[in-house]
Amino acid sequence: MSVETVHATCVAIKGVGVLLRGASGSGKSDLAYRLITERGAQLVADDQTVLTSDQSCLRASCREGWAGQLELRGLGIVTVPHDLDVPIRLVIDLVDRGEVPRLPEPSFVMLGGVRIPLLKLHAFDQSTPAKILVAAEHLPRLGFPGTDGRVGKA
Repeated sequence: MSVETVHATCVAIKGVGVLLRGASGSGKSDLAYRLITERGAQLVADDQTVLTSDQSCLRASCREGWAGQLELRGLGIVTVPHDLDVPIRLVIDLVDRGEVPRLPEPSFVMLGGVRIPLLKLHAFDQSTPAKILVAAEHLPRLGFPGTDGRVGKA
């Protein structure tokens, strides 16, 4: 079993772990807060996410003493609804608006030896929380549809 701490924020959406990755200031915590307050998600970890893998399942949790603590830039640390541990099923890389693909090809990332679907989104677009909910609720095993409208091959 491997354990690693990554610079990412994680939320749980109906039991689905969504890992939000991006540079400092890319909107990880802001997006997590909107998912929590507007879409019923729960915080797993903010900024420093502990990943545990057994090669078949990747799980996320927070550092000890930080459960439910979220940093909102310009406001400080706030307490939000949280979940202590969740399996990661989706990774969102937060990118500049111009880097969001219009029709993405299926994409995956290997974390802890586990293959996880990957999407690139802009954190500050109004529709991003809704897109993440749709993605989390319709996770395909072979990736998200590509430009031809069919599910891509692994």
